Amino acid sequence: MIARRSALSVLALDTFAFTACFALWMLNGVLVTHLVETQTFAFDAIEVGWLLGAPVLTGSLLRLPVGMLTDRYGGRRVFSAVLVASALGALLLGRAETFAGFLVGSLAFGLAGTSFAVGVAHTSAWFPKQSQGTALGIFGAGNAGSALTTVFAPALLRTFTENGANPDGWRRLPLVLAGLMLVTAVAFFVFVPADRMERPVAARSLGEQLGVLRSIRVWRFGLYYFLVFGCFVALAQWLVPYYVNVFGVTLATAGLLTAVFSFPSGVIRALGGWLSDRYGARRTLYGVFGVCVAGCFFLAIPRMQLTTPGEGVSARFGGVVTRVTEHEIVAGGFRYDLRSMPPPADDAGFALSMRQVPLVRTGEVVKQKQLLASGTTTLVFAPGIGLFTFLVFAVGIAMGIGKAAVYKHIPDYFPGQVGAVGGLVGVVGGLGGFFCPIVFGYLLRWTGVWSSAWAFLFLLSLGTLAWMHSVVRSLERARLRSIEATTDAPRELALPLGREGAVSS
Repeated sequence: MIARRSALSVLALDTFAFTACFALWMLNGVLVTHLVETQTFAFDAIEVGWLLGAPVLTGSLLRLPVGMLTDRYGGRRVFSAVLVASALGALLLGRAETFAGFLVGSLAFGLAGTSFAVGVAHTSAWFPKQSQGTALGIFGAGNAGSALTTVFAPALLRTFTENGANPDGWRRLPLVLAGLMLVTAVAFFVFVPADRMERPVAARSLGEQLGVLRSIRVWRFGLYYFLVFGCFVALAQWLVPYYVNVFGVTLATAGLLTAVFSFPSGVIRALGGWLSDRYGARRTLYGVFGVCVAGCFFLAIPRMQLTTPGEGVSARFGGVVTRVTEHEIVAGGFRYDLRSMPPPADDAGFALSMRQVPLVRTGEVVKQKQLLASGTTTLVFAPGIGLFTFLVFAVGIAMGIGKAAVYKHIPDYFPGQVGAVGGLVGVVGGLGGFFCPIVFGYLLRWTGVWSSAWAFLFLLSLGTLAWMHSVVRSLERARLRSIEATTDAPRELALPLGREGAVSS
C-alpha cells in the first residue's frame, strides 16, 4: 500500500514537472509571433522557423544522454538538474538583443525538452508492466503545458508591455518562467521519494548502451514518434502565426485556438496509454495514422477560388433583341433566363457559383444558335475558421493517443534500457519539432501557400502508415511460414494484431 502511494506520488510530481518544462519549451511559438507582430524584432519567415525549432533541437539531441544518465543516477537527481538548467536558459533568453542572441537563448532553455526522457524512465520504474502504458500516458499529459503557454502568455505579454507602451517588457515573461522552473526543481527534489531509480544500475559500457542503435525497430518507433510528437510540437508553435496570418485573428485568439489543438492532445495521452494496454499499441497506431492521413489531406487543400468557362445561352430562334437585363434576355419574341448566383462568402466552405453575362445589346439582330450570354462557373474552397479548427482538433487528438502508444512499446521490448531507448526514440521524434517549423518556413517561402505545411504532414503520415503496414504484413507471412513448418501447431498460436512477437522488425 505504501509502495502504491509512493508510485502515485512520483507520477503526480513527474507529471507536474513535465508540464512546467513543456510550458517553457513551447514559449517561442507565442513570444516570437508577438515580437514579429509588434516589430520588436524583424524576423522573417525562415528566421521564425529556426527560432521555433531551436529549443526543440536541444531538447531532442540531448534526450539520449539524459536518458542514459537517468538509467544510471536516477530520476530525482537528473530531473532536478534539468529544471535548474532550463531556468538558466530562460534567464539568458530574457537578455537577447539580436537574432543570434535569441537563437542562443532558445537553444539553452531547450534543455527543458529532455525532461520527457527522464520522466519516462523514472515513471515506468514505479509501475508494473501491465500498468506502464496507462502511467506513461498520464505522465505524457504534461504535453498540455504547451496549451498553458498559448493561452496565458499573450495576456502576460500585454500586461508586461503595458499594451505596447513598454515594448521591452516582454523580457519579464522568460523571467517568470525561469522562476517557475526553479520553484518546481526545489519541490521536486524535496518531495519525490528515493526509489529504485536512485540506486545506480549495473555499469554498462557506452558501446552496450548504444547497442540499441542497431535495432531497426528502435528507428521505426522513432519515425512514429517523429510524426505524433515532433509534428505535434511543431504545430503547437506554428499554428499561432498560422491563425494570425490566414484568418486574421489577434495573437490572444490565435493562442486560444491553438490550445484547442494542444491541450486535448496532451490530456488525452492518458487514454492512449489505456488503449495501448487493452488493445495493443499497433492496433491503436493504425487508427492514429489513419486519422492523421485523412485530416492532413483535407487541411492541405488551400483556400482557393477556381474560375472556369461555364454553360452559356444560345439563341433558339433568330430575331431582334428587345430586352437585356442582368436576369434575362428577350430575343425573337423568346425569353431566356440568366443565372446570376451571388459570389460565395469568404468562409463558405465548399461552394459553387454560376453566372451568365449578356453578350448582346437591345436592338441587335441575332441568328439562330448565336451565343447570347457567356457562362462562368466559380468553384470556391474557403473553409471557415470553425471547420479548420475542428480538423486540427481531430489531428491533435490522434497525435495525443499516438504518443502514448509509441512509448508503450519501449518497456515491453527494452525493459533494461528504458532510459536509453526512450531517449533515442525521443531524439528522433523530437527532431520533428525542430525540422518541421524550418521546413514549414521554407515551403511557405517557396510556394506562398500556408497549407503547404499540411501537405508535408500528409505525405509523412501516409509514408509512416505504409511502413508500419508493410512490417505487419511481413510478420504475418513469417508467422504463417512458421505454422506451416510445424504441422501440429494450433492456429491459436497466431500473433495478435496488438503485439509484435519475437520476429525482429
